[in-house]
Amino acid sequence: MEPVASNAKCCPSSTSLLLSSSLLALVLLLLLAQLPSMASCHEEMKSIDVGQRVLPVRLGRPAFGPESLAFDHRGDGPYTGVSNGRVLRWRGARRGWTEFAHNYKHETVAMCAAKKRLALPESECGRPLGLQFHRASGDLYYADAYLGLMRVGRRGGLAEVVATDAGGAPLNFVNGVDVDQETGHVYFTDSSATYQRSDYIMIILTGEATGRLLRYDPATGSAPTVLASGLSFPNGVALSADGTHVVVAETTRCRLLRHWLRGPAAGTTEPFADLPGYPDNVRRADAGAGGYHYWVALNRDKSWLANGTTPRSVAAVRVHGETGAVTEALRGLGNATVSEVVERPGGALWLGSVDTPYVGLLKVDDL
Repeated sequence: MEPVASNAKCCPSSTSLLLSSSLLALVLLLLLAQLPSMASCHEEMKSIDVGQRVLPVRLGRPAFGPESLAFDHRGDGPYTGVSNGRVLRWRGARRGWTEFAHNYKHETVAMCAAKKRLALPESECGRPLGLQFHRASGDLYYADAYLGLMRVGRRGGLAEVVATDAGGAPLNFVNGVDVDQETGHVYFTDSSATYQRSDYIMIILTGEATGRLLRYDPATGSAPTVLASGLSFPNGVALSADGTHVVVAETTRCRLLRHWLRGPAAGTTEPFADLPGYPDNVRRADAGAGGYHYWVALNRDKSWLANGTTPRSVAAVRVHGETGAVTEALRGLGNATVSEVVERPGGALWLGSVDTPYVGLLKVDDL
């Protein structure tokens, strides 16, 4: 299918690594030269000022960067992938975080062994990003940016690699994941055919658009199907409530896309929501009576290029599930980047971040 038409580029994704000051300056200069006016059309959205109300649920050293969050079929968790290549599970305040899953490198590469607590380059031992459970089977699927699409059973342990290529091309930068609970299909993104996560900044500097949206069918176990290609840094992905389409974050174009799976538009991709910043992961939250919305985490809002991070900076937005309207914004998180927002029954929000040594929890009473 034809790639979605390009808009002006935005800025780095929240799947980022920490930039050196000189490289960051270069990026800012290049992006400012390309960006149109940043006048916002989102002034009407309601603001939720978080301030210092986020409770940090800290990880154990040397792990950091809980990029994505998932809860199992019992509602236990969250589970999250971290910088040392492992998936951890939160067991409550008394037991804390325990290891739930690891990949083959942790058993075959000495420096990746559990007893090693070195802070190694993430490409050496793997880097889990998006993750989601299939509740009926108990399987957890997760995107390892370097190793491919992974799966581990409900008891955890050694994860297996279920996909390393699609459409005759290798998976190069596996990123976001969601699971259709009815069919078991796994939807995920491959952010670039050219650059891996460690070189993500080159996707921005070159303006390349080689990302893909894919679907894996565990019933067949065959190579994933390529649903859409030619995407600019496709990142998080979320299935709609009725299963007719998936929503994909296109980070460098500051927008959400909608790819139709069923109906008269099946197989086509269209713009869905214009965002006030640079999106990372997308999570759907059902609101009862058939209503639903998406929480979209923003690594930075658009004003960051000119003003830096301020108390008014937008860290995440809530998007109407049917219209794509941006209705609410989380503000006031300071310099902490947000890579995912998961809304739990009762309204509490769990916040993931690729840059922090903790998961954030914002209780419903604080909203």
